[in-house]
Amino acid sequence: MSELLCLELSVVLWFVYLFTQILTSRAEFGDAWLFTPRDDAPAPKGLACGRAKRALANYIENWVPFVAVDLALIATHHAGSWGAWIWVIARLVYLPAYVLGWIYVRTALWAIGLIGLLMMLVQLALL
Repeated sequence: MSELLCLELSVVLWFVYLFTQILTSRAEFGDAWLFTPRDDAPAPKGLACGRAKRALANYIENWVPFVAVDLALIATHHAGSWGAWIWVIARLVYLPAYVLGWIYVRTALWAIGLIGLLMMLVQLALL
């Protein structure tokens, strides 16, 4: 049950990351730019836009293995560890840490999320 809820929350969190990136891009480049194919995207002048874009890319890179392991735990009925919750909470706090430039905190949160993922893998391996 908890892994299923964490999977659902991870999708909601993906939308949070996505809309953060959209809103910072809109603030940086304007509404008209959002509807273009972005073939010649200008370099962001502000920090938030670039950081939000990189944070979304980082989320997707980390989300894929989370979803795979989480679904494996759900499918094998071996849910119940704290790993998924640790990953979700770390990724929730990671976004503002990245956008606001909290360098050491951001890296620590990434590592905490990785530990949560490793906890899930260990739980899956101990079946």
